[in-house]
Amino acid sequence: MSDLYLRLVNTPVGKTAAQSLGLPAPAPLKRLKRTDQPFIEGEVLIGAANGGKAIATLGSILGASAATLHHASESNRLADSSKAGNKARPLDLGSDINQRFSALVFDATGLKGPADLRALYDFFHPTIKKLGSNARVLVIGQNPANCRKAPQAAAQRALEGFVRSVGKEIGNKGSTANLLWIAPGAEKQLDSSVRFFLSPRSAYVSGQIVKIGKSDAAPATNPVAPLTGKVALVTGASRGIGAAIAETLARDGATVIGLDIPPAREELETVTGAINGRALACDITDGKAPKLIADFLEEHFGRIDLVIHNAGITRDKTLGNMPEHFWDMTIAVNLTAEELIDEELMHRELLKENGRIVCISSISGIAGNFGQTNYATAKCGVIGYVEAMARQVKNGITINAVAPGFIETRMTAAMPITIREAGRRMNSLSQGGQPVDVAETIAWYCSPASNGVNGNVVRVCGQSLIGK
Repeated sequence: MSDLYLRLVNTPVGKTAAQSLGLPAPAPLKRLKRTDQPFIEGEVLIGAANGGKAIATLGSILGASAATLHHASESNRLADSSKAGNKARPLDLGSDINQRFSALVFDATGLKGPADLRALYDFFHPTIKKLGSNARVLVIGQNPANCRKAPQAAAQRALEGFVRSVGKEIGNKGSTANLLWIAPGAEKQLDSSVRFFLSPRSAYVSGQIVKIGKSDAAPATNPVAPLTGKVALVTGASRGIGAAIAETLARDGATVIGLDIPPAREELETVTGAINGRALACDITDGKAPKLIADFLEEHFGRIDLVIHNAGITRDKTLGNMPEHFWDMTIAVNLTAEELIDEELMHRELLKENGRIVCISSISGIAGNFGQTNYATAKCGVIGYVEAMARQVKNGITINAVAPGFIETRMTAAMPITIREAGRRMNSLSQGGQPVDVAETIAWYCSPASNGVNGNVVRVCGQSLIGK
């Protein structure tokens, strides 16, 4: 459904009216237009607190981009910024800055205590007002769980509050801020995540923290079609977010098996036919479903590389008025089925080395929601499942989750207008997301280069004001 308010406030008359009335004036988000589009363009400033461990890697990643790269200079606290490499030109932050930046990237891994947090101010204070629209702020820190000393853990954890606040300050421009926490020695695993969070693919992802662990070197891939040769299973693929996931994974080179319930077969075949995929009509709550799915994959492909658990339902009622079949069905579809499917696929060793599992949680699972005790319970259970499984998977397999916020689908279009408008505006970007925003995040998880990204739950919600 079209967002009439978003279109209106981006006209000259609408902008004036919104400003005079104190109403939000969200900027239209720039999303990916073509697969060979550079991940970042324009002017990019990179900086590092002294002792930064990721600055050279960041300089190498950004040096290979289409951007004009600068590094912070003339500041004792930011002296290590010069390690960004010879493609980065020095920029004196104490002088007049004429550039309009498309991204500010900061290596905070060297912070050892609260006093070192001043480096954040020194880098961002003179530059934050120089961000253009749809710009990116990306901070790289160390996972506090790996810090041996309390002052260092405090400084690294402080980055979370900093980034989330910055996201709320710049969101009215369609800009985002995110944080990557890396484990010791995981600098080389930054490439896919830096590219994703600086690109139009992450347009509706803001205020998020991603943990990146150390892993084997990522295999070389085709940057335009990184999933070439991969086989993907997408449940609930007949429409909405599921259809967008199927289309996006196919765009990136994967062969997609779309799965949905038998009554949705016609819609499902339309989706999979358009992407040269395969359709599988199956009720995932049927006790025979895991074996049926595994048999299909084994017979036709001999394996599976990417498993996307998108199928989900809502059966809303307040707890006191909820019939038991509403509870049972919601838990079965949104949580139990994916566990049983994964168990069957791994037992039969059909999920191959460096495979990917992605589950769909929800903002409701994080914050709870009136009349959705069953749905919120299931979606929070998904988070627990992902976090536990991340410690158990082997052979380069990863498991992660996305938690969508307000996404423009047929379901949200049917909401009462007051609830729909509240859902759209109650985030830092003051607008709803698109199904492709969820799909792009899943495609990043699925990339062979994302092998250090494991056990994460990333909210695709425009930095919703609801929940954590």
